[in-house]
Amino acid sequence: MTGPATVTGPGPAASGSTGVLLEVSGLEVRYGAAGSSAPAVRDASFTLARGELLGVAGESGCGKSTLAFAVARLLRGAGQVTGGSIRWNGRGGPADLVTVDEEKLRELRWTGISIVMQSAMNAMNPVLTLASQLDDVLRAHDRAMGRRDRARRIAALLEMVGIPARRATAYPHELSGGMRQRAMIALALALSPELVILDEPTTALDVVMQRQILEELGQLRADLGFAMLFITHDLSLLLEMADRILVMYAGTIVEKGTAAELYSAPLHPYTKGLLTSFPKLRGERAELLGIPGSPPSLLALPAGCTFHPRCSSVMDECRARVPALVPRVVAPGQGTPPREVACFLYDDAPRAAGQAEQEVSRGD
Repeated sequence: MTGPATVTGPGPAASGSTGVLLEVSGLEVRYGAAGSSAPAVRDASFTLARGELLGVAGESGCGKSTLAFAVARLLRGAGQVTGGSIRWNGRGGPADLVTVDEEKLRELRWTGISIVMQSAMNAMNPVLTLASQLDDVLRAHDRAMGRRDRARRIAALLEMVGIPARRATAYPHELSGGMRQRAMIALALALSPELVILDEPTTALDVVMQRQILEELGQLRADLGFAMLFITHDLSLLLEMADRILVMYAGTIVEKGTAAELYSAPLHPYTKGLLTSFPKLRGERAELLGIPGSPPSLLALPAGCTFHPRCSSVMDECRARVPALVPRVVAPGQGTPPREVACFLYDDAPRAAGQAEQEVSRGD
């Protein structure tokens, strides 16, 4: 039997690893059979540092959840990663999560990477108590932990997320929505992962409960040191919480930047539209403009920039070519890193890395 069970942060990283925990490069995900598949994620590239909170924002259907499920290797059915790499540099790594075998993937799940699903009621087993479901995770991934230590660990996990330990014998339907979501977070943190993926974890909750859970998540991240990949359609949440934000549209990343940069000086017209879709609490009264139209069908993407049918700043070039997501030096300040944006409006801005703009076909 092992020693007392405590809730601790991530353990030592893989030997020789850097501050970059996750490196996603050129990721492509498609749904459907060959010949009639839809490109759900196209050429997605980003990094996630240890302890960082990286947000992914965009409208429904833009590929946010698909991106998260691809990182966790949880795509089901017709969803397939068709290109790119997902390099994991954390505990048990380095490894490419796209090509790693199932046995290695089992070792990485929950000890390295865990996920909090959008709907706790659907994600949890309705006929098992909280204690049973937490115990199942602990037994499956840490066979050296004895029964008494697992019981102490379960009590500590529930208390950590604000659920009294006596509720361990409750079934999911006996809990409120907020408590169910807290239980999902406890499940995700059971083995002190280095990365927690949150797929719109507070969508079904009222704003008061949403605020409480987000504050608790922030405190847990500060205490335990894990990184977070936070998926949400609510950009205003990420502006408060995230270190950096990726903005996605029609399966592609159209802008990257810090939360402060996106709030004070958004570059892409789509990002600007998202920001003007919700009211500000302070300042002068302003008209809410929103974004006209609807996102395109992934089976019939428009030529050129996929956002051009809804863009108020559209140019002829937007209809003919696909803008690349590249670093651009846009009104730089002292020591300000370059911004990354996929938009022809910034063609006059100098390239930070000297890349050449590439014409990209809209085909497969």
